[in-house]
Parts: sequence; structure tokens; C-alpha cells
Amino acid sequence: MHPVRKQRLYIVLFIVLGASIAAALIFYALRENMNLFYSPSDIADGKAPLNTRMRAGGMVREGSVQRQGEALEVNFIVTDYANDVAVSYEGILPDMFAEGQGVVVTGTQTAPGVFVATEVLAKHDEEYMPPEVSEALEKSGHSGGETGGNSSSRPSGYDAASQY
Repeated sequence: MHPVRKQRLYIVLFIVLGASIAAALIFYALRENMNLFYSPSDIADGKAPLNTRMRAGGMVREGSVQRQGEALEVNFIVTDYANDVAVSYEGILPDMFAEGQGVVVTGTQTAPGVFVATEVLAKHDEEYMPPEVSEALEKSGHSGGETGGNSSSRPSGYDAASQY
């Protein structure tokens, strides 16, 4: 092989190897930041991994909110009306958090059906329902309300989330 051709081959191989290593490092770093969404039915069916950061959502079951005295620890149940997930959260709940309302929690499943939340997001307007929660409720046969924040009484393209 001619020396110039051999040098070009080495350069191309070095660039391909460097790009492959950079892509592998980027994907490895992003893997830690992914939060996949699971419905209570997915969690009950064992589709959600244990001890992995994820999101879960549904409706807060009526009568399930239990506060631990003066502490900030709150236990409640998230349901899609087919299955329930017990959620434990320590912190200040959003003002819009209430029983019978939509909620998305971020955290880890420490045991089957037991979810330890690090963040609780409650719906922020009367008509908005996170799309994932709405889809999970529709799969279980219950109406999830409006999806994606759009309403027939609002102009097309209106997104409640963009208002804040």
C-alpha cells in the first residue's frame, strides 16, 4: 500500500473511532437523565423497572392522602382506575395538588407497587391533563379530559403550558 494512502486510511479510522467513542459517551451520559413515563397499570404489570428514575401519573385517589403529623412526608395513591400505586413524598406539595386531580410524580419504584417521589407535578388549570396521564386513563376506560391542553372553546394551537 502506498504510504500516502496508508496515512489517509489511518486518519479516517482515527476519525471514525473518535466519533464512535464520543457518541458512546454522550449516550451513556443521557441514559442517566431519561425519565420514562409509566401508568399505574404498567407498574402493576411489572413493566416498570425497580430502583430506576422514572415518571408515573394518574389521578390522586379520593381519601388516600395521608400526612404524617407536622412532618413534610405525605403518602397518597395514584390510580388510573384500573390499578393503584402507593406514593411516598417528602416535601411541599404544589398548591394545585388535591384528591381526584391529575398528577405526575418523578422518582423511583423501590418495591413492586411502592413509589418514592422526589417531585410532584399537579395539573395547573381546570381543563389541562398531561398527555401521558390522559392516554393512561383512556386505556383503562376512563375519560382523561382534554389532552395536551387544547380545548374546543380555545383557538386552535392554544397551549395552556405556554401561558406560564
